[in-house]
Amino acid sequence: MPDLFRFLTVVLLAGLPFSSPAIAGDDDAIVIATRDGPIRFSVEIAVTPQERAVGLMHRRELAADGGMIFDFGDEQEVLMWMRNTYLPLDMLFIDKSGAIRHIAKRTTPLSERTISSQVPVRYVLEINGGLADGLKIAVGDTVSGAGLALP
Repeated sequence: MPDLFRFLTVVLLAGLPFSSPAIAGDDDAIVIATRDGPIRFSVEIAVTPQERAVGLMHRRELAADGGMIFDFGDEQEVLMWMRNTYLPLDMLFIDKSGAIRHIAKRTTPLSERTISSQVPVRYVLEINGGLADGLKIAVGDTVSGAGLALP
């Protein structure tokens, strides 16, 4: 029942007026340690329920090194969707230690199908669709970042 409640909360909050989280500065860098070396993304951070509900909705562009990280505060199974999201995204589901536990690749724009983390996670990092494959980002890689409770 708690998962259904979280999902319904996201659905209800999605109807709130659009407001985007503050655009990240240099301090909001996320680094993914891959087999081929570190990859840096400049991210926006979505922490509040309203920021998480809006996410990257209504965007038509995302910088090649841009993204958004969602902080859910505690580890839990997370359900995402692509409602009102025009960009195909890769969703990296990250546990509290910073390990990538699951990747949903090239999600379908404007879809209301739920996308599950499949395991409890604390964070979701959304990046441009296809980058996970192109940059060889894989389950087991680790993520660190300024301003987040990551290693």
